[in-house]
Amino acid sequence: MTGLRRRRLGASGPEVSIIGLGAMGMSDLYGPADEAESIATLHAAIDAGVNLVDTADFYGSGHNELLIGRVLRERRRDEVVLSVKFGARRTPDGGFQAAPYDVSAAAVKDRLAYSLRRLGTDHIDIYRPSRLNPQVPIEETVGALLEMQQAGYIRHIGLSEVGADSIRRAAAVAPISDVQIEYSLLSRGPEATILPALRELGIG
Repeated sequence: MTGLRRRRLGASGPEVSIIGLGAMGMSDLYGPADEAESIATLHAAIDAGVNLVDTADFYGSGHNELLIGRVLRERRRDEVVLSVKFGARRTPDGGFQAAPYDVSAAAVKDRLAYSLRRLGTDHIDIYRPSRLNPQVPIEETVGALLEMQQAGYIRHIGLSEVGADSIRRAAAVAPISDVQIEYSLLSRGPEATILPALRELGIG
């Protein structure tokens, strides 16, 4: 185990390594992937002190979660902070169904049940909708997440690709640990309103 620094996600989130590992390319979208190499990469990252592993139930239509589940069976569960997205819907040919995303209260519970089974764990550390659906109030989605948190199936509630207004509405329902959003030297949009809202609300 190296001395890779960690920081807390917001005021209420988990403590995670400053570098996380996104597992999408191990199952989908970036071309062929070698399963043995992917598993070795996950183990090497955890051995190096990376504890944040990000996935989604739609990466490889569940394959990514099954892959991570194999690794989890060979590790202590507390070595990994699992961040899981849900909501996107796939087609048998590997494509994505057209939006809107399925983030209703019923979908939250249904998708969570399948993710827990595929990952082989009794809880997910951070669970988040991958996108919002304008036909489903964010209060409904976060309310269902809060119910699952209170039942012990998830530890923290996260968001992904949302604006400042949605962040405020979500935070009024339940504590939000963090927001995943595209932010880089080439993509500076979040600096205008989103980052200030996150700082104000204590969200990572």
